[in-house]
Amino acid sequence: MGEYMKARALLLGIAVAFVVAGCGGKQDNGTASASKEAPTVAAASVDGAMCGEHGVLEALCTKCNPALVPVFQAKGDWCAEHGFPESICPICHPERGGRPAVELTSDEPPADGTKVRFKTKETAQLAGLGIAIATESSGTSYIEAIAMLVYDATHEARVNARAPGVVRAVRADVGSKVRAGSPLAVIESAGVGADQSRLKAVASRVQVAEANYKRLSGLRDEGIVAERDVLEARRELDEATAEMEAVRSALGVVESVSEGSGQYTLTSPLAGVVTKRNVAVGRVVTTEEILFEIVESSGMWAEIDISEIDLPLVAVGRPVSITVDGLGDREFKGTLSYVAPEIDRHTRTVKGRVALRNPDGALRANMFGRARIGTAVDREAVMVPRTAVQRARGAHLVFVKLAEDVYEARRIQVLSGDGGWVTVSGRIKAGDEVVTEGSFLLKTETLKESIGAGCCDVE
Repeated sequence: MGEYMKARALLLGIAVAFVVAGCGGKQDNGTASASKEAPTVAAASVDGAMCGEHGVLEALCTKCNPALVPVFQAKGDWCAEHGFPESICPICHPERGGRPAVELTSDEPPADGTKVRFKTKETAQLAGLGIAIATESSGTSYIEAIAMLVYDATHEARVNARAPGVVRAVRADVGSKVRAGSPLAVIESAGVGADQSRLKAVASRVQVAEANYKRLSGLRDEGIVAERDVLEARRELDEATAEMEAVRSALGVVESVSEGSGQYTLTSPLAGVVTKRNVAVGRVVTTEEILFEIVESSGMWAEIDISEIDLPLVAVGRPVSITVDGLGDREFKGTLSYVAPEIDRHTRTVKGRVALRNPDGALRANMFGRARIGTAVDREAVMVPRTAVQRARGAHLVFVKLAEDVYEARRIQVLSGDGGWVTVSGRIKAGDEVVTEGSFLLKTETLKESIGAGCCDVE
């Protein structure tokens, strides 16, 4: 046995032996291992609690638990200057937040049914494990996910120049409230001026062609001209009319045009607030540039990052409530209206969308919040304290007391959380005794290369 494990057994009095599925041991009562089951990601992190005084994981705080000092020193993980394990020292590594840089585990989480056995009942009592009773609760379960507020794309406009030219006047600025059709800028365009001149010429051509057609039609009726001449006049009239309509359509695209000046007025396509302005008097603009952005924010969208393994629990039409950072406990309710058909290859999440009413403008684009999505199946739920749930390599575990000196790791799915309690499902039932305080240390004992040993016997 290594010096590290000797120091741990001696100083903590927690001599443990393991019955580990997959390591030659068998699970009690013939229970099949659920190690291949896909776990559901928790709504929020429910790992070990933090020590409020020293800013590290409470279960690893050497200031509050001096007996841990020789353990970390024996492992070579010790910052002598600050009196913390080097891997979690909040002064040397403030970016880690008092937690290990990575969760040092094996590739697979502990198998369902892994048992932790204390050497004696006395050492189990010395470990000071906290115990709580799992309770049954009937109600609608939900999952939690991160949400970000964005503008409703159906009430957002990006306005560009209708024809290239020079800005002669700016009629709206950032923050201006505009109506549909309100002027934004006046642009002088050589192209518009050319089209105006062309329209006049074509209009004259139409008048001449129309008069010629009527004249020849009358002469044909008197037998003076041939039908061929009348048809030729009709063709000329149709061509002139078609060209005039094309020029009018081109000028119609640029909306309000000042007669004969080559200037047109850029107007707002919807009512809202100007959020961006990218023009100035005298600037040359093209049709590719976005000159103004206008939004109508009485309705917003919440884009939700739904975990890949939570997808079976959600569906379009499910109720969603959202709380937003900076707005306290205020809730905004809506319905899940869209779930993307693809998974982000980097985050392994799926985009969901909820439309929210925003009559007072409290919601703003790019705000972050938390969404609670009602799951597609309502079920009888078992509730356990949040501190009883530990996460290891994507799986969630609780440790159930089987005897005074024996505890069993059971895989669970976290369905929802409310305050200090979480709703879970899996091989756990109401009345089971679950470990709260000390559950983090039990987890480390089930993980290879972690703070404790993995599958081993400690004499």
